[in-house]
Amino acid sequence: MTADPRYPVGPMPTPLTLTPPERVEALGQVFALPADLFEAVQGLSEAQLATPYREGGWTVRQVVHHVAESHMNAFIRLKFALTEDNPVVKPYEEDRWATLPDHELVPEVSLNLIDALHSRLGMLFASLDPQGDDWARPWTHPAQGRTYSVDTLLAMYAWHGRHHVAQITALRERMGWS
Repeated sequence: MTADPRYPVGPMPTPLTLTPPERVEALGQVFALPADLFEAVQGLSEAQLATPYREGGWTVRQVVHHVAESHMNAFIRLKFALTEDNPVVKPYEEDRWATLPDHELVPEVSLNLIDALHSRLGMLFASLDPQGDDWARPWTHPAQGRTYSVDTLLAMYAWHGRHHVAQITALRERMGWS
């Protein structure tokens, strides 16, 4: 944990390749996210869900919905990377998405989505040959001007889930919410 509330687990790693043991660890984090996120928000009141995790940041509710949206994009990016030659993925305006009316829904809507999505996302990652070439398959993010690998996608989204869970749990600790 870091003192910066924006990045409580540190900045996002962008390794180009993972070792098989690192893949196993990251995959475990992908499978753990639904339960970890549910636990992070369990028992929060409407007022607590409407609290920003940091000054100028998203509310807890927005964070939960953002995780669902971001990880849906990850799932689609993975499918593109596994079925096309170096696909260029479509970026999205996450800050603008966070202001749309569906971000006012109860968090359970996105928690249920994340649970189902991570069953599929995790299964797809787990189905890849640990020694196979699929881990090196490239995909390009045009807004970042960078090409990444399937390995990097796994590392990014394992981190992303932990990152947002830590934002919520750090807020709970700071506010004394049990």
